[in-house]
Amino acid sequence: MKFAVAGASGRMGRMLIETILNTPDAKLVGALDMPASPALGQDPAAFLGKDTGIKITADLKEGMKDADFLIDFTRPEGTLKHLAVAQELGVQMIIGTTGFTDEQKATLKKASEKVAIVFAPNMSVGVNATLKLLEVAAKILNQGYDIEIVEAHHKHKVDAPSGTAIGMGEVIAKALGKELKDCAVYAREGHTGEREAGTIGFATIRGGDIVGDHTVMFCGEGERIEVTHKSASRMSYAQGAVRAGRFLANQKNGLFDMQDVLGLKALKI
Repeated sequence: MKFAVAGASGRMGRMLIETILNTPDAKLVGALDMPASPALGQDPAAFLGKDTGIKITADLKEGMKDADFLIDFTRPEGTLKHLAVAQELGVQMIIGTTGFTDEQKATLKKASEKVAIVFAPNMSVGVNATLKLLEVAAKILNQGYDIEIVEAHHKHKVDAPSGTAIGMGEVIAKALGKELKDCAVYAREGHTGEREAGTIGFATIRGGDIVGDHTVMFCGEGERIEVTHKSASRMSYAQGAVRAGRFLANQKNGLFDMQDVLGLKALKI
């Protein structure tokens, strides 16, 4: 599998590069970064003391010319620029970027008619197993329980709630026969009155170097069920992205998520 990585000099980009280099059936063939990046022209594996023979570039066509897949964990505007070139070159995409608007998501859907895309707010296998558990829990605890989602990330994260938290909310809402946009509560301040039944609440924490913690609480009378996932390293995201590449190798086009990659949609519990 021949991969190019967007945001090659960032924290996630470096983790992706390290993972690809340590995966026997994967090869790093391209590395992209912003035009103003001081890393341009450097070897993307220099931080590991390795020489890959390629250089980090802001030239999208140059960076993707030899790739089967582009892994992109950047920001929505950048991802859409990369997607336009990927369509032109026939490069499939693995997108972990969060913070897309509905209009931008529609652009991804349209692009998937031409190239295959795995788009997931979280590539971690553990997180996606958690999503399946939440689907089951929501169906069982569908009466008499208030649902709250609490997420914590590092101080540099720019969107809130996290894409993973929203994804959790969407899974739960769907299991309850609802649309998240109709029942989500993202902020509480001042005299809010009693909690409205049937809503899904979100709370956001930002600080330090927290990689990513998510807890969903099903709060009933006399008991509380909590489903928690904690990430200690970005390695799980990178490993999931490479696994998505193996899945895409058998796809010509279409929009998929990690539930497709892991075969969880066909799993009946």
